[in-house]
Amino acid sequence: MTRSRERLPQLGGTRYLTDGGIETHLIFNEGFELPQFCAFVLNDSEAGREAMRDYYRAYLSIAQRAGLPFLFDTNTWRANPDWGALVGYDATSLAHAIRTSVVICEEVAAEFAAEGVRSITSGIMGPRRDAWKYDATMTIGEAKDYHAPQIDIFAETSAAYVTCLTLTNVPEGVGIARAAEAAGMPVVLSFTLEIDGNLPGGKLLRDAMAETDDLTGSYPAYYMINCAHPAHFDKIVAADQRGLARVMGLRTNASMKSHTELDESPTLDRGDPQDLARRYANLLELMPQIRVIGGCCGTDHHHISAVVDHLEPT
Repeated sequence: MTRSRERLPQLGGTRYLTDGGIETHLIFNEGFELPQFCAFVLNDSEAGREAMRDYYRAYLSIAQRAGLPFLFDTNTWRANPDWGALVGYDATSLAHAIRTSVVICEEVAAEFAAEGVRSITSGIMGPRRDAWKYDATMTIGEAKDYHAPQIDIFAETSAAYVTCLTLTNVPEGVGIARAAEAAGMPVVLSFTLEIDGNLPGGKLLRDAMAETDDLTGSYPAYYMINCAHPAHFDKIVAADQRGLARVMGLRTNASMKSHTELDESPTLDRGDPQDLARRYANLLELMPQIRVIGGCCGTDHHHISAVVDHLEPT
C-alpha cells in the first residue's frame, strides 16, 4: 500500500486543485469524437494519449499561480463493462485503458513535479447506468460485484484512491465503498444533484451520506458534489452546514441548466466563468472543509483559472 493510501493528504488539510469537465471540453472545445462520452478511448493511440497529456498540462500554470498541489483524475468515468461494451471494449481492453489512464497521469505528474507542483492521482469511476437519472433498480450486492473489478485494477496501479462521480443513489455508493474496502483502496463518493439540490429521485444529500456511512462504517474518506451548478445547491449548504460537513470536494457545472436540458443540448453552455468563480468563493466561505476544487460539465481551464483568482489563501 502506498503512503498516500494510508491517509489521504486531503484528510490532513491539504487542498488540491483539479481539472474541469474532461468529456465536454474534449468534445465541444477540442473537436474530439468520444462515443458515449467515453474519453478512455483516447488511451489506445499515441495521438490520443498526447491529447490527454496536453489536456492536463493546461492546468500547470493555474496550480502554480494558486500555490496548490494538483489532483489528477483519470479519464475513466465510463470505463465500466456496460458502457465499454457499447464502444467495443471487453474486460481485457477496458483493463488496459484503465491502467494506461494512470500512466498518462504519472507522466504529466512528473512534468508538474519538475515545475514545483506536487500531485496525487485518483482513479475515476462512474455509475453503471445513466448518470443523471435515478437508478431505482440498483442493489448493494449488484454494485459491489459490478464495480469490484474496476477497483481491483486501480489497486494494482499507483492511484492513491478511487472516486466515483455522478452517483444518483445510495445502494450503488454503498456497494462501491464495500468493494473498495475489500481491495484496500480509499474511496471518495460524489453525488450529483438536481436543480432542487436533492439527488435524482428526491433524496436529501445529507440523508444519502448518512445512510451510506451507516451501511459502510463510514468507510468513504469523504464525499463530493459534482455535475450541478452552485445555484442548485447553495441554499441547502447555507441551511445545513453541519449536516454536510463530510462534503470535502466540489466539481460544479458551468451551466445552470438541468441535467435534462444539458443532455438534450447540441451545443455547450459555458455559463459565466466569473460568476461561477464568485459562487465558488461564497460556497467556500460556508464550507471551509473543502479540499478538492474543480469543475464538471461545461467547465475547462478558463473556469478553474477564474475560480483560483477568487480563492483565499489556505
